[in-house]
Amino acid sequence: MKRLLGLLLAAALATPVLAIEYRTVDAATILYDAPSQRGRKLFVIKRGTPVEMVVHLEGWAKVRDSEGGLAWLETRYLAKRHSVIVTAPRAQVRERADEAAPVVFEAERDVVLDYLETVPGGWLQVRHQDGQTGFVRADQIWGL
Repeated sequence: MKRLLGLLLAAALATPVLAIEYRTVDAATILYDAPSQRGRKLFVIKRGTPVEMVVHLEGWAKVRDSEGGLAWLETRYLAKRHSVIVTAPRAQVRERADEAAPVVFEAERDVVLDYLETVPGGWLQVRHQDGQTGFVRADQIWGL
């Protein structure tokens, strides 16, 4: 019985965490291949880019970008605010969360938008850096 409980506990601890946490890069910074400034420098990630937190380790975070790339960065460069990035060739941002609503603006692939809230029916309310707000379909963005 103890052995079975031990196996069940080990299996539970080995289960990956399913909660996903997204953050926004607060300042342009270098991404590394390891959690150390001695690691190989991969490239610079620009301010405002959304990333998915994969691992957090003593001042470092392993993050995934919208294209699936993994790298390490210092957590001091991550903000709590949440942004999303357009993955569709062109996303239509509408006045209301409705396909029939007028288009407020269009955002091209790789445009970063501030995430405001999730709306029922597969929509998000977002804000462009120029201040325009509207609703975009969740399947046209990454970072949610």
